[in-house]
Amino acid sequence: MLLKNFDASGGGIFEQKKMRMQISVARDVFQLAQVFTISRGSRTQAEVLTVTVHDGAVSGLGECVPYARYGETLDSVTAQIAGFSGGWEQLQGALPAGAARNALDCAFWDHAAKTAGKRVWDLLGLPTPRPEITAYTLSLDTPEAMQFQAAQNAFRPLLKIKLGTPDDMARLEAVRRGAPDARIIVDANEGWTAEVYADLAPHLIRLGVQMVEQPLPAGQDDMLAEIARPLPVCADESCHDRASLPNLRGKYDMVNIKLDKTGGLTEALALKTQAIAEGYGVMVGCMVGSSLAMAPATILAQAVAFTDLDGPLLLAEDRDQPLHFDEKGVHPPAAALWG
Repeated sequence: MLLKNFDASGGGIFEQKKMRMQISVARDVFQLAQVFTISRGSRTQAEVLTVTVHDGAVSGLGECVPYARYGETLDSVTAQIAGFSGGWEQLQGALPAGAARNALDCAFWDHAAKTAGKRVWDLLGLPTPRPEITAYTLSLDTPEAMQFQAAQNAFRPLLKIKLGTPDDMARLEAVRRGAPDARIIVDANEGWTAEVYADLAPHLIRLGVQMVEQPLPAGQDDMLAEIARPLPVCADESCHDRASLPNLRGKYDMVNIKLDKTGGLTEALALKTQAIAEGYGVMVGCMVGSSLAMAPATILAQAVAFTDLDGPLLLAEDRDQPLHFDEKGVHPPAAALWG
């Protein structure tokens, strides 16, 4: 696979060698370090799909996390991947934004880099990625348990709190007690009403919360244009790809870009460029997956307002050659992992 005249606005042209690409998909399970809970439920494992594209000599890898909220299952996404028989240049038009296209797109990027003997960021004409401070997510729990989680992770510079219930005030207070100096962002996962959010907003500011993510359900968020937004509001479930942007105007201040929503790095880079041009702040987030899923997003996360690529930190086990995390943040992947 050769890359020709690619630009992040989505006007790139892909030129493919005449070769038969074999595509395979496998299911992988990674145990979590502890139960992870959001307003929609709990899990103890990360179940992912690993895609390999192979030309007979070089293999490229990609990972996706099918998400039930978007009507995806492991079986349905596997079927989408198995049903794709084109090349990279057909991918954007052949599959919709979502997990299947993400795994394929990232696998094609990995294959392109290995074939060219370069890193993906070199193919894109971008500087070598620098480490980025990532949020660390505290699972939804009782106030006492969340205060304990916060105290254990108070050394981290940025904490993300999973909320989304009518009883969140006590949780917010508890987390701030546990981590008095950490920066805090909040993710309601569509769990609030406009009335609950309006009541909580002054307290979010008082407790030093810097951003709130998806306070209202997607499709029921028009009230955000009619109520005060005293701190930045970020669209997650309401923003998938560039086609989402027109419906966000006046309601959101930021967008959370996730590869599994955009359908891969190609669209994610284009969405980032267009969102910034339209005045939105950018957050780069993730599903709960392995280092292979996060690796392409480290390119996307350069110089954004918030990075949330803590998936590997929530796992009890990870890929070989996992991403490196330290006090500087999440580092770009080694070539042996991806790209």
